Amino acid sequence: MMVFESLSKGFWVKGEWHQVLDDLNLVLPTGKSLALLGRNGAGKSTLLKIIAGTMPPTTGRVLVQGSVSWPVGFAGSFHRDLTGAQNTKFLARVYGVDTETLTSFVEDFAELGKHFHMPMSTYSSGMYSRLAFGVSMGIAFDTYLVDEVTAVGDARFREKSAAVFAERMKTSSAVLVSHNTSDILKFCDAAILLDNGKLSYFDDVKAALAAHAALMK
Repeated sequence: MMVFESLSKGFWVKGEWHQVLDDLNLVLPTGKSLALLGRNGAGKSTLLKIIAGTMPPTTGRVLVQGSVSWPVGFAGSFHRDLTGAQNTKFLARVYGVDTETLTSFVEDFAELGKHFHMPMSTYSSGMYSRLAFGVSMGIAFDTYLVDEVTAVGDARFREKSAAVFAERMKTSSAVLVSHNTSDILKFCDAAILLDNGKLSYFDDVKAALAAHAALMK
């Protein structure tokens, strides 16, 4: 279960206050994998970071039952001066999982070769994302926060990512941001739509996609 209590977030932009999330009060059901929909700039990434606890709200709070991943692909989860392997081992200790098991999984999954043992300051954005996705999939979270689960790498790597994510969804839930309708229909059984700072819940994913399409016109 996830609860938003009077949740708001805004930013000062060129001397003007920009309200991204506007007094959200919503209870999201347990065990649902949610598509997070909204136009570009609606605040989807901001909401994911607040749910993860990596960004504070302006007012209000989020209550989450169980463990929650960091937003997959969020570079702030890693230290650029450490290697991919060192970052993986550090996060294993933070989340209380076996260090060697996680390191072995991530090294095999991310397919970074020798770069796995090089500083992350040398990584491309794609390498960052592959490592981040690998680490998060290697840890058993109750809820995964994911941005574009199959967007990284070539077709074969995207298929592998989707397969691992589907396996995790057998025992976990997710909040998924994606522009790929097939991914949303495959992985999600409900949706939330963010528009003008407000959030609407849909039990029917197809109805949510239709509402989102209408907003985009």
